[in-house]
Amino acid sequence: MPIVGFSALIIASVMSLYAGALMLFACHQDSYRFYRSARRASQAVFFFLSLAAIALLVALLSRDFTIEYVAHYTNRSLSLFYTIAAFWAGQAGSLLLWAWLLAAFTWWFTRRPATEWLVAQAVAQSVLNFLLLFFLYLLVFKSNPFKLLEFQTADGVGLNPLLQNPAMVFHPPALYIGFVAYSVPFALTAGALLQRLPVSRWIDSLRRWSLFAWMFLTLGNLLGMQWAYVELGWGGYWAWDPVENASLLPWLTGTAMLHSILLHKQRRMMPVGMFVLVFLTFSLTIFGTFVTRSGMIASVHAFGVSNLGPAFLLFLSLIVLGSVFLLLSRRQVYKSAHAVESWTGKESSFLVSTALLIALMIGVFIGTLMPAISEWLNGRQINLTMDFYNQLAALLGPAIVLLLGLCHLLSWHRTPGRQLWKRSALPIAIGLGVALFAFFLSPHTLRAKVASAIFAFSLAAVAITKLRPVFSCNALSKKGLPALVSHIGVLLFFIGIVGSSSHYREKTVSINRGEWIDFAPYRLNYLGLESLEWPDRQIDRAIFAVYSGNDSIGTFCSEKQNFLNFQPATEVGIRTTLTHDLYLILGAVDKENDRASISLLYNPLVVWIWIGGGMMVIGTLASLFMRKRSDPKQKEEM
Repeated sequence: MPIVGFSALIIASVMSLYAGALMLFACHQDSYRFYRSARRASQAVFFFLSLAAIALLVALLSRDFTIEYVAHYTNRSLSLFYTIAAFWAGQAGSLLLWAWLLAAFTWWFTRRPATEWLVAQAVAQSVLNFLLLFFLYLLVFKSNPFKLLEFQTADGVGLNPLLQNPAMVFHPPALYIGFVAYSVPFALTAGALLQRLPVSRWIDSLRRWSLFAWMFLTLGNLLGMQWAYVELGWGGYWAWDPVENASLLPWLTGTAMLHSILLHKQRRMMPVGMFVLVFLTFSLTIFGTFVTRSGMIASVHAFGVSNLGPAFLLFLSLIVLGSVFLLLSRRQVYKSAHAVESWTGKESSFLVSTALLIALMIGVFIGTLMPAISEWLNGRQINLTMDFYNQLAALLGPAIVLLLGLCHLLSWHRTPGRQLWKRSALPIAIGLGVALFAFFLSPHTLRAKVASAIFAFSLAAVAITKLRPVFSCNALSKKGLPALVSHIGVLLFFIGIVGSSSHYREKTVSINRGEWIDFAPYRLNYLGLESLEWPDRQIDRAIFAVYSGNDSIGTFCSEKQNFLNFQPATEVGIRTTLTHDLYLILGAVDKENDRASISLLYNPLVVWIWIGGGMMVIGTLASLFMRKRSDPKQKEEM
């Protein structure tokens, strides 16, 4: 298998170089014959990379410990489910997954040529092949997943216990799909700009690929948050870790990009701004990969120090410089057909929300790089705390949510004052009602009360606007249904974030067997410790009976797991309801006296983060599906 896999990587590299060069030659010669040959070469790249991926998967499943990667990330006691996840647990395997996905998207993009704009598509395909060639170079010369182990071993090290979680199994592939899919909008835009192709000819394809990438990037971030919440044992879901931020940055610009695409489709405005967001989003996906693999910034999510940092930095620099050159050389070709006519028009809300998203991205970007920047300037790392990011999000987040609701109340061009008041009267009344309730009855902070009122206003504005067809036509507009689901999902997501961060409670105690704890609306009875021996770990489990008043609602537990090859890990206990989570973390244990140190957390509204995030993904998927069904003969390929 090592020979088969590595040979497939070498052949794929040669074919990718051939396909990329021949695509450019086909454009120069205006030859469909050369273009067809290059398309076949791209398909061959996907075939050989699939062969390499299968070879690594077979090696993992068969426990071929002659391969260094297999020995480092599997052992004989690892389950089938997590053995498959070991494919992307390490740097070499994750790079192979990245390259395979890029080859798959390149094949999909080239499988049915759009003859109406063949030259631009050929340039885009050439760009995709050269992007792919970079990752193949890394796999062949820098991080070979089929490298042989220098000594014989009877068993492997195994998969890090922190990665043995269902959310972590699906989190990296979803994130990679989102990252890699942004390569297509980048290549598509580069090809179209080089050929000066009118935006109307390719914007639908750009929109579909952007929605697809954004959907998976959203899903990947949600799964990462879920993993951090249930596996890291600190009670939260987002620590503003550098690698977490690296996946948030393209999500922010990708969200702004979707709005700029819609703005151009509706009003043919700001095409250059749209191009900037396309190039910026793709550049940030490469930046995120650079942060993860360079070792420049310490992170629990990173692969550690490696030799890939300089290569990624050079690659990122070439992308940024090429994008800037292309934008400057074409800025006079693409001009806005319309300007903002009034601040009461929908266009203005799009532009302001885009500016706020970019401002949030810049703040997070600077904070993420601050340790490296400070060390470069004065030789000492300065790490910004979570308070910096929380303050930034608290300042810009509610403003973005407010604009989301306001945008639904505005019309294109301008909105007459009487019409705006008629549309906004009920949402404003609902927002004021929530504000009064929060002011007199809620124990939350003033910031949380204001945020709650804003969310109530925006939720009412979105729901009333989108549901208006129900009252006028006795049917919900199919066209507006996906947007309704997605935007309500965004609001529920933010409600979960504000609720869980503004009024959580925490208590840390040491407790003996049989003792009781009163915490929030619960009473907990400590039933004692239970010790278990597994083949690869020793487990100490603290068990509690939980009561609400005098009613028993069951038991739950938290575990401390000790491993031979890895640091100890904590499995938390979580009881979830629609209003809050009860969260149990086991600390130190005294087996002789059956005594345990525990931390209890009361996290309000956390479940709405997962519900809202799921609605965002479902709404985007529905938008893609409904668009495809409504226009089956469209020639531009997704």
